[in-house]
Amino acid sequence: MVTRYLPILTWARKYNRETFSADLVAALIVTIMLIPQSLAYALLAGLPPEVGLYASIAPLLVYTLFGTSMTLAVGPVAVASLMTASAVGEIAARGTPEYLGTAIALALISGLMLIAMGIARLGFLANFLSHPVISGFITASAVLIAFGQLKNILGIQIEGHNLVEQVLDLSTNLPEADFTTFLIGVSVFAFLVWARRSLAPLLTRTGVSAPLSGSLSKAAPVVAVIASTLAVVVLGQHAQGVAIVGDIPRGLPRPALPNLDLELMNTLLFPALMIGVVGYVETISVAQTLAAKRRQRIDPDQELIALGAANIGSAISGGFPVTGGFSRSVVNFDAGAKTPAAGTFTAIGIALATAFFTPFLFFLPKATLAATIIVAVLSLIDIETIRRTWGYSKSDFTAMLGTIIGTLALGVEIGIAIGVMASLALFLSRTARPHVAIVGRIPGSEHYRNVKRHQVETTPGLLSIRVDESLYFPNARYLEDAVNAAVSADPNIRNVVLMCTAINYIDSSALESLEQINLRLEDAGIKLHLSEVKGPVLDRLERVDFLTNLSGKIFLSQYQADRYCIDSNADTSQPSQS
Repeated sequence: MVTRYLPILTWARKYNRETFSADLVAALIVTIMLIPQSLAYALLAGLPPEVGLYASIAPLLVYTLFGTSMTLAVGPVAVASLMTASAVGEIAARGTPEYLGTAIALALISGLMLIAMGIARLGFLANFLSHPVISGFITASAVLIAFGQLKNILGIQIEGHNLVEQVLDLSTNLPEADFTTFLIGVSVFAFLVWARRSLAPLLTRTGVSAPLSGSLSKAAPVVAVIASTLAVVVLGQHAQGVAIVGDIPRGLPRPALPNLDLELMNTLLFPALMIGVVGYVETISVAQTLAAKRRQRIDPDQELIALGAANIGSAISGGFPVTGGFSRSVVNFDAGAKTPAAGTFTAIGIALATAFFTPFLFFLPKATLAATIIVAVLSLIDIETIRRTWGYSKSDFTAMLGTIIGTLALGVEIGIAIGVMASLALFLSRTARPHVAIVGRIPGSEHYRNVKRHQVETTPGLLSIRVDESLYFPNARYLEDAVNAAVSADPNIRNVVLMCTAINYIDSSALESLEQINLRLEDAGIKLHLSEVKGPVLDRLERVDFLTNLSGKIFLSQYQADRYCIDSNADTSQPSQS
């Protein structure tokens, strides 16, 4: 029981020197990558840069205790940072103590909600965020993030919670752009794009091993930080218009709980839930993908607890909402991390940087961090998934498009709410009108298929109908109408067989509809039979008197039902021997 909530007790028993060396090397690489990312995502969330460092220490330590993924790296990520800025910006003004306090409270509330969901084993609730909705939301968020960072690339102010407001603000303030800031931002952007695409192959061609080349290419943001900081120092007076990070407090945060009042908690409940669920979906997707490559197992409910605890750790250490990051987790995996202890070593590295090296970041241009964010989020814009969804399912594409438009035009929280509601509406629409097929036997076999798709044999006087959906209140009346229509079209029908192959559940409303179908058919001299009823469904039907009142029989297979009806017709057609 204890190991279920503390997975560290399982993997720590096998920890050895070889594992320690692998984790340490991976941690060094991830630390180098994470420092500029943490600063950048804090600014994206509208927070002081050091808060990003704080949010990258305690969550990693906590996840080491509670996480089931051996390679997941938690911390600030782009989408969660944008959602934080959107939620907190509605309550407090940026740059104020209230803004920071609200962001910390948001992490705490989100963490508590995730832990509660994990204890209650509610990980399945994340399934209500379909892949098209999540993909559309992340794509739209990436566009918002990238566009919003143009203010730091151009050295101007761009405000607004959606793309429309930001575009209007950009057009108004564009003449005030600073050329030096723009030059630094574009140069860093170009370098990072080149490094992402070409640095590793270049290093490989010079004789560097492929794994080391990949790891060194991940350090490109650090090179950009150093080079752009030196450029501002060298330019001196010529760089006066360049916005810099400025003074970053040196030292580690003092653990403390945020001040919470009932009104603030009520205000933050919905955004905290959205950040937590979206973060969990991203976390579990990354964790399961990486675990599958090593044939490892992820416990989805425990991951809720681990992510919740990580957010509480972030809040106590003065950070903001965190989640499992895709890029840093992949780097951690590729660098050879064996256990979550690599996260602990990464946290130690970031803590040392926070304690001793922050003064060297005083002249770091914000344009550099903006370029880092833009390059990171551009990979989140998934045009291929949009194209594939359009070709495969127009209804899923509708939900995806609604999410994208809602996020861009109305903001992140409304956008994802639109996506969830659209997915549920489309699901209800599909299941309310399930596919119903009249089936017949494929000649020479015991297989039954749709008469409209295959060359089949049908039995005179017998209607074999298959419904390809579980039966519940939205589609119960639809089945009644389908059976009535089919029976009305053929006055010779004497038997109806409901083929239950795809029926996994029958609720009370559907049971009542089946009872009505049975009564109406019986009044018309027609028997209702069931075939291929699944065990759990049959168990539920046996709790009531439906089977007792059923005019026909229950058959193990559709073929048995067909043979029975043929024999019954033969018996009734023979003349009396009296």
